[in-house]
Amino acid sequence: MNYVAYFTCNKILNLAILAWVVAQILKVPIYRYTDKRWDIKMVFGSGGMPSSHSAFVVACATSVGKLYGISSPLFAISAVVAVVVMYDASNVRRAAGEQAKVLNYMMEHWSEMKPEILEKELKVMLGHTPFQVAAGAVLGLLIGLLA
Repeated sequence: MNYVAYFTCNKILNLAILAWVVAQILKVPIYRYTDKRWDIKMVFGSGGMPSSHSAFVVACATSVGKLYGISSPLFAISAVVAVVVMYDASNVRRAAGEQAKVLNYMMEHWSEMKPEILEKELKVMLGHTPFQVAAGAVLGLLIGLLA
């Protein structure tokens, strides 16, 4: 059976999407284990364990490496993109999440009138810890290798 024809007609893209979906679904039981409560919204959100961004790009790079070889220009491009995405997830987006925590604290303790723009709570879980990025990368690697 040619499963590629049933989704995107592209094996590499199918595997990357599969890695992303698996990572998003895994966030729910992992969040339940770590925070002791169920939150189905984790399936649709960013941040959390494992990193679906990492799983997505590493599954793509791994699949490209398997199909075209690790010395191919396609693998080089996909590996560079994977590194940039994982760096962004663990540094830039994580820093934005830390800033959101500080701003949320400031808004909760604002004693005078609040401007309208400060009434909405900011999203705290934007980025990933290095461990979450690594876990997503391992998940993507496994899905890319097992396909």
